[in-house]
Amino acid sequence: MRSARRGSLPLLLALAILLAACSSAPGPRDWAESVCTVLAPWRTEIGTLATRTQQQMTAATTPAQAKENLVRLFGGAETASERARAGVARAGVPDVDHGKQVADSFTASLGAMRDAYGRARSGIEALATSPAKSFYTQVGAVVDTLNTEYRRSELDTSKLDSKELSQAFDDVPECR
Repeated sequence: MRSARRGSLPLLLALAILLAACSSAPGPRDWAESVCTVLAPWRTEIGTLATRTQQQMTAATTPAQAKENLVRLFGGAETASERARAGVARAGVPDVDHGKQVADSFTASLGAMRDAYGRARSGIEALATSPAKSFYTQVGAVVDTLNTEYRRSELDTSKLDSKELSQAFDDVPECR
């Protein structure tokens, strides 16, 4: 019985090493597919919310209605951005050079977008709805700040250091 136990220890160690090797980071195509699968619905939702925000800015509503609608819209964009950020974080770190830096850049960008929408929501919530002209002027200032912060937080994918990831993003159907 003792020889069987001694023989199983090296076998268990070898199996543990093999399992650790199998649980490595996702390859470029798998990572790109995961990220694009998360980002596609987010882009659609953000586009829809942006359209609704623009419509709200030109609609003939009362300041109180506009405030309520804008708070809801920016809150929805904040929530959607956090869902996307969390989904990209769950995708892990791609198995490429500087993979952690790339993954961190994606999550940081989405976190910054989430925060920009959150500040816009809070900014609108803080506005007085009277007088109406002042309210709409202040809404315009909040939206201008949001646009600036949003542009600042956008991820520049042209600076990806990984040819493998760049190719994967071009090739994976979920990214088109």
